[in-house]
Amino acid sequence: MITRSEQQSHSIREFMRGGRKFVEHTLLSSALPERVRIFNILTLVPGASIGYHVHEDETELFYFMEGNGRVQDDDAFFDITAGDSMATFSGHGHAVENTGDTDLVILAVIVRD
Repeated sequence: MITRSEQQSHSIREFMRGGRKFVEHTLLSSALPERVRIFNILTLVPGASIGYHVHEDETELFYFMEGNGRVQDDDAFFDITAGDSMATFSGHGHAVENTGDTDLVILAVIVRD
């Protein structure tokens, strides 16, 4: 199934998970396998963040496509850049912030356990 770019929906979530500013969500496909909850592009403007949260009964995968940022992975903090990836498994938490001067663009997939 092909989803053309003009068919992809966009939405804005302000203060996502208690974070700063807003995150633009691009829903890449409306038809997903049963266990896939999201298949999105997340765009964080400079200074924007997604607050710390824990995933239960699902895994979230991030691929950082553009920009620079800082992530919290449970109790550890890491600087990230385009080309890096991150997996947050069930029972673990994460946060992400754009620390750069350009947008931080992330491919995000959430798969239910």
